[in-house]
Amino acid sequence: MKTFLTSTAFALMASTAMADTITLYTSQPNADAQKTVDAFMAANPGTEVDWVRDGTTKLMARLRAEIEAGNPQPDVLLIADTVTLEGMAQDGLLSAYQSPEAAHYNAALYSAEGYYYSTKLITTGIVYNTGIETAPTSWTDLSEDALKGQVAMPSPLYSGAALIHLATLTGDKDLGWDYYGKLAGNEARAQGGNGGTFKAVASGEKPYGMVVDYLAIRNKADGSPVDFVFPEEGVSYVTEPVAILSTAKNIEGAQKFVDFVLSQQGQDLVLDMGYIPARDGMGVPAGFPAREDIKLMAFDPAEALKNAEANKEKFAELFGAE
Repeated sequence: MKTFLTSTAFALMASTAMADTITLYTSQPNADAQKTVDAFMAANPGTEVDWVRDGTTKLMARLRAEIEAGNPQPDVLLIADTVTLEGMAQDGLLSAYQSPEAAHYNAALYSAEGYYYSTKLITTGIVYNTGIETAPTSWTDLSEDALKGQVAMPSPLYSGAALIHLATLTGDKDLGWDYYGKLAGNEARAQGGNGGTFKAVASGEKPYGMVVDYLAIRNKADGSPVDFVFPEEGVSYVTEPVAILSTAKNIEGAQKFVDFVLSQQGQDLVLDMGYIPARDGMGVPAGFPAREDIKLMAFDPAEALKNAEANKEKFAELFGAE
């Protein structure tokens, strides 16, 4: 009996030692992160996931500290934006991986070298309070004299999505910095994040605003007096990309995770969470227009990274440093 128990104990120890484990750092909301991890492990029996959830800025600060200490923990990242990962790729901190699932994605949504891949589309458009008389249809509508003092938007000094939105619109040949100059002259309020902007519009304090799509669409479905517009010029977007660290201890497990979140099953999960999947040919959540009717504006993560600090400084000059 003693010999049997000893043999069993050694077998369990060997099994544990051989367990396939990856470490994930993610900025997904906790509920979404748990669903992602559970679905991945169900699809990959024998692979465990240790995960840490925090905002992208805090996660990056933690990771940088680990790198400086010579002990980076994550194998894989699933965070808010491609600009952050573009910077990491340029610093040699990411591992290139050519996922076979990339064939199902627009080339604009992933790194050509395979350093990162978009997993969803979170666009920024126009939210308005339904108590207004005329609904806007374009970005330029928000800069009209008639809307002076009536527009709110998140600050790119505070929000990563707002910084990408700024880079996208100022990079547009028909909008550019002139557009932001008009908004500033029109006393648009630019402070805080998307949540505060949405609340200002829903309450009627500011009848118009720029916010991420799901915030307005989900709250509208719950009875909030708002509606959301995908402007005719197009929308900016963040994509919650996935990437493998160059220091990953479990490259094979990390590659499995990347393939899973990009797969049909992984993208069905994104849709179930209420977001627009990045994969071609997918549906959209309730309340969204058809995917082919959503125009994505041109965006270059490398260019946005290069101009990030200059863009912040110029924005602060126009709107103040709130």
